[in-house]
Amino acid sequence: MLRKVFTVAEANAFLPDARRVLARVRAAGAAARRRADRIAVLGVLWGERVRDPSHTDHAELRRHGAALERIRRRVEGLVRRRLTARGIRFPPGGIEHGLLDFPSTLDGRAIYLCWQLGEEQVAFWHDLQAGFAGRRPITTAQAARIGKRS
Repeated sequence: MLRKVFTVAEANAFLPDARRVLARVRAAGAAARRRADRIAVLGVLWGERVRDPSHTDHAELRRHGAALERIRRRVEGLVRRRLTARGIRFPPGGIEHGLLDFPSTLDGRAIYLCWQLGEEQVAFWHDLQAGFAGRRPITTAQAARIGKRS
């Protein structure tokens, strides 16, 4: 069974924080792409020779690689502290598309409340296995029952 169960109101109350987290993740992604591009350029210019510690640009390669690792650790820590520790998850493709799933229940069965960056509020849900393609709008009647323990 799911650890934390969100009501629609609880998920909506978390959205300002979710938007901040996603903005930071996207900024980190842009920084990581710039570093990866620099590594790619060094590879095109020098091939495998740049990996030799005596190569002129080896230190630059290592700096960019170390920066990528720091970015990865920072994003993983941020996501762990601010999202997954609270029970919220990124579905497959979630980071790239700004998708979050909030564990919940509907009439005693486990579901996810589904939200995508750009949406005003949590307005969709899906079964655990359905994913984004299986999103359904939350009706007023369902909203009153979502997240209620039976």
